[in-house]
Amino acid sequence: MNTTKTVRKVAIVGYNRIPFARANTAYASVGNQEMMTAALNGLVDKYNLQGQLLGEVAGGAVIKHTYDNNLIRECVMKTTLDPATPACDLQQACDTGIESAVYIANKIALGQIESGIAGGVDSISDIPMAISEKLRRVLLEARQAKSFGGKIKAFLKIRPSDLSPLVPINEEQQTGLSMGGHTEITAKYYKISREDQDNFALKSHLNMAKAYDEGFFNDMITPFSGLEKDNNLRKDSTIEKLAKLKPAFDKVNGTLTAGNSTPLTDGASCVLLASEEWAKEHNLPILAYITFAEVAAVEYVKNQQNLLLAPLFAASKMLEKAELSLQDFDFYEIHEAFAAQVLATLKIWESPELSAKLGLKKTLGAIDREKLNVKGSSLAAAHPFAATGGRIIGVMAKLLNEKGSGRGFVSICAAGGQGVTMIIEK
Repeated sequence: MNTTKTVRKVAIVGYNRIPFARANTAYASVGNQEMMTAALNGLVDKYNLQGQLLGEVAGGAVIKHTYDNNLIRECVMKTTLDPATPACDLQQACDTGIESAVYIANKIALGQIESGIAGGVDSISDIPMAISEKLRRVLLEARQAKSFGGKIKAFLKIRPSDLSPLVPINEEQQTGLSMGGHTEITAKYYKISREDQDNFALKSHLNMAKAYDEGFFNDMITPFSGLEKDNNLRKDSTIEKLAKLKPAFDKVNGTLTAGNSTPLTDGASCVLLASEEWAKEHNLPILAYITFAEVAAVEYVKNQQNLLLAPLFAASKMLEKAELSLQDFDFYEIHEAFAAQVLATLKIWESPELSAKLGLKKTLGAIDREKLNVKGSSLAAAHPFAATGGRIIGVMAKLLNEKGSGRGFVSICAAGGQGVTMIIEK
């Protein structure tokens, strides 16, 4: 329901995250709630939101324990925000963070709320483990037994093999392939070379290292659990070091390695969105505006090479609605799940034949690669699934605010053959 006569502008007025950490390193002893609460509290402190009643907080995690079933609301209750601030959990794989921003932005645009926070968190270190189906049935039988003897009879059915825990598997249910396995197919199908992947990964690390040295991230990150910087970043990375790494998925003929793919990661991020009136009333800067967003999905069971290419369709629809070309942007932020996936995206944009074969309405053309991921992206920072959207939106908003004007293109792919694109303007 639209409570205003016109669609209002949605301002990005703040951002914050904790450093991202490779799984089982700095955040090995903490979980989703601790990380998300730290990111939110950092945002609250930075923008003097203590005691503020916000319209809503939205976010989520891809991997959750059962006790995280009301994750974002629980985190809000642990911050210094007004506890009457409502919250909800959303989940769309790696698009969780950016979809949460779209959710909050739409409510602001329609006049339903004046301000809100969007975010995301994921912990691979604190991964939930389930019991086997047979053990679950035995335990239920024992629970329902009315006598002690009945309980013992049920327990005697347990075998040692039944005690092995079930760990979530990082693979697509429809195909049985991991995201990396699918992207190996992508690299082969679209002829993305190992050399190009390694060079792309190196540039991500070098760009992020330079950004850290220049202080770009100083006001974007709240130190947490002894960590002040993303610990996946390799300032000393070289093309020679990357070339020595062995294939990670296709051990024989593969080109994807630990160096040109994102590792399993822990982390949390969030962004503060508001109407122009609310931002001015609270003396907060308007860094940039979210103006367009689009979500899309692709078939990837028969066409396994296309798992992470849904943003191509989202971008085409979004640009048509915005009456813009792909070249009308000052900065591009394309989530680097894998170097091969980004390079395939760029190649399809540039190729009439590949664009037509994929089913795109038209060829969008080449972009200026010097405007792409200028502060490094996921290959350097790493990728806590639901937290990547907030990180990228924050970076784009800061880039445009520092420039003083301009337009930014954001693209994030996700498991399940889905993707979200967004236009951010100053």
